[in-house]
Amino acid sequence: MSAPPELPDVVRRAFEVSRRAGYVSFCRNETGRLLATLAATREGTMAEFGTGCGVGTAWLRSGVRGEDARIVTAELDPRLARAASEIFVDDPLVEVLAADWSTLLDKGPFSLLFLDSGQPGEVGVDAIADLVADGGIVVLDDFAPCEQWPPVTYGRVDVLREQWLTDPRFTAVEVMVASDASTIIATKR
Repeated sequence: MSAPPELPDVVRRAFEVSRRAGYVSFCRNETGRLLATLAATREGTMAEFGTGCGVGTAWLRSGVRGEDARIVTAELDPRLARAASEIFVDDPLVEVLAADWSTLLDKGPFSLLFLDSGQPGEVGVDAIADLVADGGIVVLDDFAPCEQWPPVTYGRVDVLREQWLTDPRFTAVEVMVASDASTIIATKR
């Protein structure tokens, strides 16, 4: 059995910042590696809504190739946004804003958009669809795998997951990134 792949330096720095800030709610490494892989295929503006201390942003940044892409990310909590800014202070390709995600509305369309599924009303397909460029990718994480249809979470139909997987504006798939976690990847048609 071999050891897991090493963490990129920018991701390691993000974990250090998160620890110092006492912030433990961040992007899983499995999802992060997926983000880095997808970011490597993108040019233009990528975004993250809900930065936390910047671990997801760091994973995105670790995948960026060249200078034809940039990342903009918004965090509502000013303390967390300041912490995330530490990671990218000398990186001209990353902009961290201490603001609600809606401040990013005029910075799109996005070639890749990373969202946390924790706020279903804010990340529903109707709220997001026009923010993504044609051919752009939306990634939503923090789903519990579900083998039935319609998808059920906590005894109720998971309407958010159902919307993303069936909306005709996107081609979408749910991907298990670990035995207890899945992610939705949706590409705008």
